[in-house]
Amino acid sequence: METNKLTADPATGRGTTTGPALFDGPRTRAALGTARNGFKLYGALGTTALLAVAAVAGSGHPVNTFMWVRAALLPLIAVLLHRMTVSASRGSRRAFERVRSVSVVMPIAIVGVDLIPGVCPLWYAVVQTVCMLPVVRVAFLTRSPELRAAFPGTR
Repeated sequence: METNKLTADPATGRGTTTGPALFDGPRTRAALGTARNGFKLYGALGTTALLAVAAVAGSGHPVNTFMWVRAALLPLIAVLLHRMTVSASRGSRRAFERVRSVSVVMPIAIVGVDLIPGVCPLWYAVVQTVCMLPVVRVAFLTRSPELRAAFPGTR
């Protein structure tokens, strides 16, 4: 079993702890667990949105190609984000940085595109906004003191 090491941070000259203990703390585990669950919830909501699009199309109401493609892709993206979060919980700084970035950019992009007039109906924009709520929570979690301490070089 690897022990923690105290090393000097070249930028500040202060000592930093590295090793598995950074990911073994109860707060760190809880924050990463909540992030994983957030992406699971996002995937479930995205799947529900896909089923809603199918139900609307099945009832004879118009559903455009954009809605079908978006509704089909977003649950798949949830799987990838969950896997990245699992990698981050195992210590992958690169995965953590990706999760951190995507969790901020994705809700802005999804909701922003949905608000462009004529792209999709209001009900679909509302459904997509609800789907983004767990992702927004992950964005805040990835900026928590616990996770900043677990990934000390992250900006």
